[in-house]
Amino acid sequence: MTTLRQFNSYGEELERLLLLRTSPIAVKMLEKEEDIPQEAIRPKRDRGYHLAQCQAFAMSRRQGATVAMLKEDNWCWAPLIGYGLVDPNVPEDMVLPKDQVKILPRLEYGKYIGIVSAPLKTASFKPDLVLIYSNTAQLRTILLILKYSGEPLVTSQFDPIDSCVYSTVPVILNGQYRITLPDPGDYERAMAGEDEIIFSVPVAKLEKLVSALKEAEERKLGYTHFAMDMRPDFPRPEFYKKLFRMWGLDVEE
Repeated sequence: MTTLRQFNSYGEELERLLLLRTSPIAVKMLEKEEDIPQEAIRPKRDRGYHLAQCQAFAMSRRQGATVAMLKEDNWCWAPLIGYGLVDPNVPEDMVLPKDQVKILPRLEYGKYIGIVSAPLKTASFKPDLVLIYSNTAQLRTILLILKYSGEPLVTSQFDPIDSCVYSTVPVILNGQYRITLPDPGDYERAMAGEDEIIFSVPVAKLEKLVSALKEAEERKLGYTHFAMDMRPDFPRPEFYKKLFRMWGLDVEE
């Protein structure tokens, strides 16, 4: 069974191996008050204000904060429905994007009282999943290494809004990796960069991901070993040469 210290070490390793600019985020759904870490900031109670969930994630990955978001802390509608914190049956006369409400992935209504996030490297709780905000080159490295470690190709559906829901709820429900675009709120209110993208890791797959990244780094195939080199007739693996010979094309000797 993975210890808390091991989870923390995975956070440190991910930052080191991928040269991440912000910390991977440990995320856990809260079933009862006793699940809330003592050090957690509760925005409404402790600071007298509300946050969008993307802002809470930003505080965790940028400022190192542990943030617990209960129903009363939220200032955005989507996570309230998606996390099952409110009745999802919205009256027809309400001014809401009804089609979006219908397709929004959601957890069971009433099962959870909220959600908590913290940097993975310092989290005091076992997460349900981990969110990695990366650039596309870092994501490419993750996907390459997962592919060559035997994982199936990662598939995702892309919705340009509600990233706080799409990056978490489907992963909790199906236990699979997921890629999500930071939505306009994440950009405008939580300062997600234009070059950032979210990779979600279910907790059951975290150890394998970190192990595969470490092995690739030791073999000099990790993110830190990729370099731009605009060279014609560049060196190629042997299987390239075999294919080109078969097709009657030029092969360097």
